[in-house]
Order: sequence, then C-alpha cells, then structure tokens
Amino acid sequence: MKRVEGKPTSAFKGASWSALLIGVVAYLIGLYNATMELNEKGYYFALLVFGLYAAISLQKTVRDKEEGIPVTNIYYGVSWVAIIIVLILMAVGLYNAGSITLSEKGFYAMAYVLSIFAAITVQKNIRDSHRAREKE
Repeated sequence: MKRVEGKPTSAFKGASWSALLIGVVAYLIGLYNATMELNEKGYYFALLVFGLYAAISLQKTVRDKEEGIPVTNIYYGVSWVAIIIVLILMAVGLYNAGSITLSEKGFYAMAYVLSIFAAITVQKNIRDSHRAREKE
C-alpha cells in the first residue's frame, strides 16, 4: 500500500482525536463534579467552547496565509485576538477562583491546554487528509 505524501497516519489521527476527547471529557467531568456556582461553571464551559473555536480558526487562517489562500487581515487579526483573549480569560479566571484548590486549577489549565492543542491537530489532520484525497 502506497502512502500519499502529506497524509497523516492513522496512528497520528487516532492520537489527535484521543487527546481531544480526553481533554474535553476530563475538563467537562471536572466542571460537572466541581462545587462552584452554576454561573461559574457556565463561564468555564463558555471558555472551553470559545477556546476550541478560536484555536481552530487561528490554525486555519495561519495555514491559509502560508499556502497563499486569501485571508483578510481583519479576520487574521480577529483570530489572533480571540485566542489571546480566551487564554487571558482562563488565566484570570483560574487565578481569581477562590472556590477551587490549586491542584484543581492546575487540572483545569492542563485539560484546557490539551483540548486546544488537540483541536488544532485534529483540524490540521482533517485538512491534510482532504488534500491527500485530492491528490489520489
């Protein structure tokens, strides 16, 4: 079986999807079991959703520009601003969260970073797989 150049391996795709699933599920289980107020849980849930979208959007715009696909400067800038804002909001939220312990703060931070990184990797794999199918 011949491998198409640029196509991610099944192992890499599986690892990426697994990391995304593990990160998101761990984060959500942590939120579900947390003793914080419902509005605080909503804040951290919104940060997860916003962060995943911002990371995927930024990865796509950066790659589009690199490949010569037109991207408006405003969308490129908004993508960078969105990821910066969501990371600052998470850091400030965790820093000021008096209702959770330091170890819980570390857990949320690591699950969040894992989820964002995995979302970027999954999006990259989807794009690379699509491009490889076009070459076949």
